[in-house]
Amino acid sequence: MSTARSPAVAGQFYPADPRQLQAMVSGFLRSAKTSREIPKALIVPHAGYVYSGPIAASGYACLAGARGIIKRVVLLGPAHRVGFAGIALSSAASFITPLGKVTVDTAAAQDLAGLSKILVLDQAHAAEHSLEVHLPFLQEVLGEFTLVPLVVGEVAYETVATVLERLWGGPETLIVISSDLSHYHDYETARRLDAATSHAIEELLPEAIHHEHACGRTPINGLLTVARRLGMSVRTLDLRNSGDTAGTRDRVVGYGAYAFMKRNPEGEVMSTEQIPTTDAQGQSDELSSALRSVLLDVAGQAIDYGLSYGRPQDVKLADYPAPLQELRATFVTLQREKQLRGCIGSLTPHRPLVADVAYNAYAAAFSDPRFPKLSTQERTQLDIHISVLSLPSPMTFHSEADLLAQIRPGVDGLILEDQGRRGTFLPSVWESLPNPRDFWMQLKRKAGLLPNHWSATLRVSRYTTESFP
Repeated sequence: MSTARSPAVAGQFYPADPRQLQAMVSGFLRSAKTSREIPKALIVPHAGYVYSGPIAASGYACLAGARGIIKRVVLLGPAHRVGFAGIALSSAASFITPLGKVTVDTAAAQDLAGLSKILVLDQAHAAEHSLEVHLPFLQEVLGEFTLVPLVVGEVAYETVATVLERLWGGPETLIVISSDLSHYHDYETARRLDAATSHAIEELLPEAIHHEHACGRTPINGLLTVARRLGMSVRTLDLRNSGDTAGTRDRVVGYGAYAFMKRNPEGEVMSTEQIPTTDAQGQSDELSSALRSVLLDVAGQAIDYGLSYGRPQDVKLADYPAPLQELRATFVTLQREKQLRGCIGSLTPHRPLVADVAYNAYAAAFSDPRFPKLSTQERTQLDIHISVLSLPSPMTFHSEADLLAQIRPGVDGLILEDQGRRGTFLPSVWESLPNPRDFWMQLKRKAGLLPNHWSATLRVSRYTTESFP
């Protein structure tokens, strides 16, 4: 491989002049928040810099301390210019940008060449922007690194997961998924769709992300599949659209930046801020009545703010006591006249408790796909319930009968995972399904499985909740 892939969208998506380009990228990075934690993977957008550059910078700013640590970037993006089946390698030995040359990891490319659905297709790379626009950011934050560039065509996301597992590596390897979110909706519709997509990403739910949610849904879902197997945590770094940056609000494109962290790293950098404080059983101390009242107020304020301004309210952590700043997972359930009006939550801790409650309250009111957005008239009739989850604990069982015998009615919430599907029931569901077998069968239905489904790959975890009021 002796060729170099020349830039195709310099002067269109970003400046072709090296000094202007570096100044623009540096400016975006300076305006973004840095992080002490180096992510294992990022999802970042790929539009023209004036539209998505600030959001992409929110992801790349997390690499401020990664220079000299990350030596290889595995970069996957969707095909926009050439239709094909599979995942396309390039025969080029390097990719050129106005900031210089990025060397291709030819050994990794050769290693992939033997996998099913992998092909060398230079046409897929020649005019493709979804990979190219990320290189100047990576050059600015990492300096020298090698590249594994992959354009993803029509292929199952499980195939992408297989490729990622082959290339996963250690702290020297960064995975970058290139994707925008919803396309060409009005501003409010886009915000609602993108909030639901962000929730699916945070909860590692590949089955919930479809074509209309993200142009890079296939590489995203491949990453979510691997991240779920590894028990990774995800943090939304930024979520905006072109109506927030440089476009009109009648037809917008959504952009999100997400960081993936390993919970039990082997060599990767990780801050202690990522690890929730728990007792010996993995259950955090129960909240006082005063702290419960604060969280209920926060949930109500998040809904009122959403009604007034049409967007989530920023939470200033410094305004709240330390127990509410711990990473905890929560569900917020809304009822109107004792009927469900919305329920959104997190299964694994990835946000401070108070921020998770605020986010889930807003999402339950305005982004639950089962219900229309909450109206001002409904607000006075709304009852808010919060459930704070313990860390999920994997269950060991030898048969379905063994599993059912271990389940504690009225106590356990369950998470079911199998065949790329996932479902959960909170402990509160025992009120309507008090029989363990009924509870279990309905959970399988919720996960999209048949009631008699059973397999050797089935995984179940349980958790408890502290619910109030």
